[in-house]
Amino acid sequence: MGHTEHVVAVRAGEIGSMHSWELVTAVDGPGTRLTVFLAGCPLRCLYCHNPDTLKMKDGEPVRAEELVRRVRRYLPVFRATGGGLTVSGGEPLMQPAFLGRVLRGAKELGVHTAIDTSGFLGAHASEQLLDDVDLVLMDVKSGQPETYQRTTGRQLRPTLDFGRRLADRGTEIWVRFVLVPGLTDAPENVDAVADYVAGLATVTRVEVLPFHQMGRDKWERLGMTYELGDTPPAGPELVDRVRGQFRDRGLTVY
Repeated sequence: MGHTEHVVAVRAGEIGSMHSWELVTAVDGPGTRLTVFLAGCPLRCLYCHNPDTLKMKDGEPVRAEELVRRVRRYLPVFRATGGGLTVSGGEPLMQPAFLGRVLRGAKELGVHTAIDTSGFLGAHASEQLLDDVDLVLMDVKSGQPETYQRTTGRQLRPTLDFGRRLADRGTEIWVRFVLVPGLTDAPENVDAVADYVAGLATVTRVEVLPFHQMGRDKWERLGMTYELGDTPPAGPELVDRVRGQFRDRGLTVY
């Protein structure tokens, strides 16, 4: 395929940039999931454990129809476990046309679908695309704008708006919150996240994810500056306190 043809195919969503894929259980949605990691993300989270997914140009080109064929291959597994397809990243909404084609193909096969997103690019998601999404795994990285800016380099408002849009349309949401000592753990920041999440009627699960150093080596291999090298993991008492702040609002917490 020539360069011009490739560009046209990308714009049409026929070709996307993929980092990798894996088959996982009870991690990225219910049942056994085929989780596809797309390349490219507009955020620069200080704790990102997949910094090798940040740039679209570093991914491998893949056709939407090829991914749908892969989904078809695992239909017996999905039916037996109540699983399905999860598109993650990076940030899947960096490639909305491609994402939309893959989701449509999966739904035509009767497969449960999920996307894992920060919500920052929620405006890129058309109503048609969201009609093909059964579950959104939404990463709410902070409840306070200044902490969100420090953590991601971006603004908080688009994420908040996207979450409310999902709730208004009745889309199920699982919220993920990464707990980083000295960065996102302040009681007032957690309260802000919990208050926001409690106001979303379709949130059925909150996952408090303790910070870890597993991505540090990737940053070093990529020649990127890792600012959290001296940050300790979140201890049991801190994790319990934060989970309690969510539970106090009647939320189901893991």
